[in-house]
Amino acid sequence: MFGLEPSIALLLIFCITAALAFEFINGFHDTANAVATVIYTHSLKPRVAVIWSGLWNFLGVNVGGIAVAIGIINLLPLEALTDANIYHNISMILALIFTAILWNIGTWYLGIPCSSSHTLLGSIFGVGIAYMLLPNSQDIALNWSKVKDVGLSLLISPVFGFLMTLLLMYVLQAVIKNKKIFKEPPARKAPPLWIRSILILTCTSVSFSHGSNDGQKGVGLIMIILIAIVPVRFAIDHTRNPEPLYANVTRMHSMLTRVDTSRLPVHARADFSKITSALDSLNRGLSGVTSFEQLKGTNSLNIRRNILVVSKKSENLLKQLAETGMPAINNKWIQEYRSQVTEMKSYTEYAPWWVILAIAISLGLGTMVGWKRIVVTIGEKIGKTHLTYAQGASAELIAASTISVSSWLGLPVSTTHVLSSGIAGSMVAGSGLKNLQKKTVSSIGIAWLITLPVTILFSGLLFLLFRLIFV
Repeated sequence: MFGLEPSIALLLIFCITAALAFEFINGFHDTANAVATVIYTHSLKPRVAVIWSGLWNFLGVNVGGIAVAIGIINLLPLEALTDANIYHNISMILALIFTAILWNIGTWYLGIPCSSSHTLLGSIFGVGIAYMLLPNSQDIALNWSKVKDVGLSLLISPVFGFLMTLLLMYVLQAVIKNKKIFKEPPARKAPPLWIRSILILTCTSVSFSHGSNDGQKGVGLIMIILIAIVPVRFAIDHTRNPEPLYANVTRMHSMLTRVDTSRLPVHARADFSKITSALDSLNRGLSGVTSFEQLKGTNSLNIRRNILVVSKKSENLLKQLAETGMPAINNKWIQEYRSQVTEMKSYTEYAPWWVILAIAISLGLGTMVGWKRIVVTIGEKIGKTHLTYAQGASAELIAASTISVSSWLGLPVSTTHVLSSGIAGSMVAGSGLKNLQKKTVSSIGIAWLITLPVTILFSGLLFLLFRLIFV
């Protein structure tokens, strides 16, 4: 397989299978949130609801793009995915996967709506931090700007879900005269068609948006595995023609000759030097190459590393150039240079169709099993009263909107926390804070607080342990 040694090929198969298992667990762990409302309002029978949700999760993964997946990959230090030592890479992959799966299964078994997003991201942060603690790694760092964006996204989205659902419930209570939607659904009786249609629509929206966001995390995880273990095939997109990239490098090199480095601050000059050095390396590595199949593994990694260096350092350089105001550097020049960087990044920011399809199938199938524990928590244990039509629809509408916007921005969010916080907000709108079950809310809150530190610590320690084993 891919020219790998039998033992490495088996490890690759194991890692990909484990990543698909993670996404399968994600399906019945997270997507139970989407079907809880239609089940507890008797809008759909449980079996129909989970199959319907599974299908829309499948579609969400396939059409949701890969912006979140690329964001997941870019959280790791540059050196982590360009390490030529395959055993170091395997150590990283195993630490990520074991941590993510064990924590997800544990919280599911306890019926706690814990976030798969927090779990995976915590695992990645842990590996990245551990990587920085290794000897001779003083210059290695996590992508802290991306970590900050992701951290804020995970922190703000549940609060946003709570407040916006609370506000929406107040608006509905003031505007809608038919109070039937604010009452507990009759036992085993389907709601009126118009209410049922709204609830099915919101369930569909949450399922689709969950697929488009959470599914991409699985895509990102598999791409980390493929790049780390089979760089010769996946460090760069082999379906692309390398000749336009070579022309792209030549053009950028020419554009940079207009920069007066003497007018730049010291740190910007260092960035400029690293960019030109990376472009020189790309120029040598791509010269005469008509197909990426001609490259060896180390060459593929070097090309990926240099593209990422140019991309990362160019962001800072362009800010400095805009502030310096050199006569030869105008807005048109900056826009053209930025478009050249974007085109260059397209050679590393990709995912094969079969990866997306495999994740879609795993997430869709996972949705259809194991859902009951989390559904019971969402439907019965957050509030002291039964979930009403308005509460279910409001929480899901806000959740779907929040997740969709986050996917568009390329930011991962927790479906679990956005929706469960929305349910909590809808319960508070009905009867105040006294309507919340403190035990369940506390459990969810504790899981939200400890997931990141626990997974960071566990994955970091596992990574260091595996590094010792796979010497």
